[in-house]
Parts: sequence; C-alpha cells; structure tokens
Amino acid sequence: MPRRLLLIVLSLSFGVAPLASYGQSYSARDKTKLARSSKKNSELQYSLKWSLGRKAQRGWYLYVPLLQKTLNTESKPNTVEFAGSVMRWQKARGIFPNGVINSSTLYSFIKFWQSKRLKPIVLAREDQLITAPIREFYDPTRDSALLKVEKETYDSYRRMLKAAIDDPTLKLRADESGRLLPDEKFLTLVSTYRSPKYQASLRRKQPGASRAQIAFKSPHFTGRALDIYVGGEPVTTLDFNRGVQVKTPVYRWLVKNAERFGFYNYFYEPWHWEYAPKKEKAAK
Repeated sequence: MPRRLLLIVLSLSFGVAPLASYGQSYSARDKTKLARSSKKNSELQYSLKWSLGRKAQRGWYLYVPLLQKTLNTESKPNTVEFAGSVMRWQKARGIFPNGVINSSTLYSFIKFWQSKRLKPIVLAREDQLITAPIREFYDPTRDSALLKVEKETYDSYRRMLKAAIDDPTLKLRADESGRLLPDEKFLTLVSTYRSPKYQASLRRKQPGASRAQIAFKSPHFTGRALDIYVGGEPVTTLDFNRGVQVKTPVYRWLVKNAERFGFYNYFYEPWHWEYAPKKEKAAK
C-alpha cells in the first residue's frame, strides 16, 4: 500500500481529519504519532484530571478558544492540525513533544496566560478613575458608587466595543452614536473598580467563599479589571455556565481581538478581562 494511502487510512481509523492537511513539514513517523495524539486530545479535553489550587478539575474543553488563539490555529482538538500545533508548542518549551495536552502541557498554557495578566496590583487613586455611564452596565440599577473605572482602561474598552459593534458577524444592537441599545446586554460592563472595603463586604456576605472566588487582593482594586457580559449567568464559575459562555460569538471575538486593545483574559473566568497593554500589542 502506498505510504500516502496508508497514512490516510490511519487517520480515518483514528477518527480525525485526513493527514493530507498536515502540510509537508512532518515526517511519516510524526504524522502517525499525531494521528494518535488527535484521538487522545479528543478524549482528554473532557476527561483530563488536574487541579486549580485545591479544586479538582476535569478536562480542558472550556479553554479551547484560548488554546486555539495561543496556538494560532482554528483547528479543533480532534484534528491532526491541532495536535501538530501542540507539538510545536511543546518543542519550544522543552516539553516532551507528543502533541497531546496532558496535565504538564496544560499547566504550561496556564502559566503563559497568567503571565499576561495585570501586575502588580496597585490600588487606583481617585483621580485615576472616571464614572462610566450607567447605560453601559449590565445591571441598570447598579449603585452609582460601583460605576468607576480607570480612565485609560475605559477609553480602550470603548474602542474595543466600537470595533465589536462594527463587526457585522456579531450583530450587536447599537444606536448611531455607537452606544449599545438598552436591550443589548452582550459586552456591557458587569463589574469594574471595586474598593478593598467593598471587596471585604462581599466576603462577609459569602463567608464560605474561597480566596479564588473573592480575592483578597483583587485586580478590580486597580480599576483596570473589567467583568464583561459574554452570556449565561454573568459571573458564575459553574462548569455548565462557563461552557455556555465560551461558545458565544462575543466571547470568541474577545479571545481573538481583545489583545489588540490591551485586554487579557483570566482563563478561568470568561467574563474577566484585565487591561495590561504591551507596547507592541496595544491598539493605537
């Protein structure tokens, strides 16, 4: 049997995309390996056991959009193209290059995502904050004291929002001035600046909450962290809810585009975006 035909048969037997889509950069040995890796990724995206702090986690399906962005691929986890991208990531970081997102490889992605976040956490001064219009918030009854946001962050959010409104694929409802209509909730602000005093009040209201759920040193103290509505329950970390959120067009748009405006996602919370512009990446 010719080698090319044999490889195609192997790919079909593993339930993945035809190996012709690998391109010409892989050896026959790598192609066979990646066919197996594709099948393994298809399983592990739902079954991999790992932990975040003390909380047990299962699978990495909730992070597929972020993984695709990081790997610069549109391919799905059950494809050989995706496995090939993972293999290149592993090689660049000294991880055994098997093309499979196992726990060690997943943690390498998490470390990379976390490195992009806002730091250090410095409490915003009053003169650094502005009060955003209540119409830009998810909750139209939100307390006026909870509408503050750091000035530069707000300006960049407005530019990002305009770009999203201008994207016809999102079909966001807005008026002629570029403001979202009252019945359009996607990409509205859920939470912005929160003072240490207010954060402490949240902990008193939820004494059983963990440090991860209500941070003692929150990025919201800076005024540069925005909780943005991307679907489902606004800020609920249940896997089912996050599973809804990561599938929405607006979340996927943010994953692909927010970095241009200086915003980076906290991987565990699809709604949480931090303004930490890198000079070479921030939008002009």
